[in-house]
Amino acid sequence: MINLKIKSYEKNNFEEVVELYKDAGWANYINNKPMLENAYNNSLRILIAYSEEKIVGVIRVVGDGYSMIYIQDIIVLKEYQREGIGSALIKQILEEYSNVYQTILLTDNREETIQFYNHIGLVQSNEYGCVAFVRFSM
Repeated sequence: MINLKIKSYEKNNFEEVVELYKDAGWANYINNKPMLENAYNNSLRILIAYSEEKIVGVIRVVGDGYSMIYIQDIIVLKEYQREGIGSALIKQILEEYSNVYQTILLTDNREETIQFYNHIGLVQSNEYGCVAFVRFSM
């Protein structure tokens, strides 16, 4: 088990955080760093997971913090996955925003992803009789 610490994001960590997006292959962010930096500067909450002094995970939340939060990004370095880091990040956010009516997350439709989010207490929107709509600008 790793020695995990979770702290608030600090702007001086931006370049290290970009490495998480590179590791995850999230080209939309790494090819448009000004957009990512603006997104970080305007987020509701960002937590960083550290193993020793190395950044190994991040969770970024947007929203109003009262009626809804949207977990926009959650990334764990590939070599540190399945160590409980993603679960710890989400758990801390859910505790901090336990008063919020809606917690929303949009992610890949892969069985392992669905199992992970179900395991931590999130359910697919159709279980509430809801449907989600999205529009991506390319």
